[in-house]
Order: sequence, then C-alpha cells, then structure tokens
Amino acid sequence: MKAAMLLDRFRLQNKVAIVTGGGRGIGRGIALGFGDAGAKVVVAARREETLKEVVAELEARGTEGLAVSTDVNDPEALDRLVAQTMDRFGRIDVLINNAGGTPPLIALQTSDEVFDQAFHFNVTTAFSLSRRVIPHMLEGGGAIMNVSSAMSHLVDSGFVSYGTAKAALNHMTRLMAAEFAPKVRVNALAVGAVKTDALEAVVQMDALRDAMIEKTPMARLGEVEDIAAAALFLCSDAASWVTGKVLEIDGGAVDSTWPMKIPGY
Repeated sequence: MKAAMLLDRFRLQNKVAIVTGGGRGIGRGIALGFGDAGAKVVVAARREETLKEVVAELEARGTEGLAVSTDVNDPEALDRLVAQTMDRFGRIDVLINNAGGTPPLIALQTSDEVFDQAFHFNVTTAFSLSRRVIPHMLEGGGAIMNVSSAMSHLVDSGFVSYGTAKAALNHMTRLMAAEFAPKVRVNALAVGAVKTDALEAVVQMDALRDAMIEKTPMARLGEVEDIAAAALFLCSDAASWVTGKVLEIDGGAVDSTWPMKIPGY
C-alpha cells in the first residue's frame, strides 16, 4: 500500500503542461512521458507538422494534446501560446523551457551579435515565457523546469556562447526559485550527450560516437527517456520539496564528452 501511494506522487493526472521545443528530441520525449503520467500536454515549436504528430501520439496514448506553432524568440508568439493553453484547458501547472541551442563556434569567430543571440535563445526566452506563465500558477501552485546543459559547468573549446548562456540559465533557475517559493518550484536539468537529431551526425560516425561513450562512465549515450524520467520527477509531487536545483543527468561525466577538438585560435 505504501509503495502504491509513493508511486502516485509521480503522476500528473489532469495537470496541464507546456513543453517548448516539443516537436522532437528531448522535448518530444518529455511531452510523451508527461502524457503517459496523465498530463494534458501543450507542445510548442516552429514546425507545425511535427507538433501534430506528437499530439496524435499523445491522443493514441489516451490523453489530450494541443499543438501551438511557436517561435519562442517572438514575444507575440509566447502570448498566443499562453492564451491558447488557457482557452483550451483553463490552467497551467507545468512549464518545460526546452527550446534552445547554439552550434559550436570558437570565441574569436563569435561576434557580439552571435553571443547575444545565444543568450537570448537560451536564457531570455525561458525567462519571458516563465514570466507569462507564473501568474497562472500562483493560486494553485506549479512547476517550471529549464533544460540546461552539462556544458554549463564543464569546459571545452568552441562552447563559449552556449556554455555561458546555459550557466546563466542555471543561476536564473535558482534566483526565480527563491523569488516564487513556495507557490512555484523552479528547477533545471543539466543534460549531457543524448541521442537526438541534434547529435545525429556525430552519433552516426563510429569513431566519434565511441569516443563520447568512452568519456562517459555509464558507457552509453543518453536516451530521451532518461531525460523525460528526470523531468517527471522534478515536475511531479515526487519533488515537492525540491526547488532551485540543477540536476546533472549526464551518465556520470566529469569532463566534456565532445569528441572533436576545436582549435581555439
């Protein structure tokens, strides 16, 4: 009986979750995992066709989904995302700020504009959407989870803009958690090398893939389900006493697993 009650804390029954970057990769995995846990899921990304595929799968699994074509860099699109979610479901309980990313580029080739774009895409958009969502969470409580990166605390050449932005995202997580506790919990995942479309070109090359695995103590790359399971913990009542934390989920890596040395100059 006690085991069943504990497992119930991992459920998201009738909760409403927004997942940005929800059309593929980690976002898709989180959306489907939350659907399996009972949530109604709003998936947001730029490619409407992929969003509709995710919604169809959510419905096939027995829950409700809503596809909202969204460019998180566009403030008006964020307004529409929140408005359509409230119109359809009347509440917002969980927000996953997953959209982001910046290609590797050495510092001397990184212009001020590129650096600013990396910060905006990885940090400002998460703050902007959180600011729009939190008022809808304050009465009944809610959870926000930011998808960060292991490169926020590890080092390697070529990641100055991306790693700096994700480090800022981590501390933004802590600051917002302090400001909105106990009503809204805010946490983050610092994600290592996961098999997604973004890493596909590297994974398909045996030597590069094997080099990444060799640097990973758990002797494999991550799966999107690994990230979805951690997200479910942080966003469910199982983590009701957890806020302001950045959970490292990276196969135990203590150094960069990036398999290609990028000359710094």
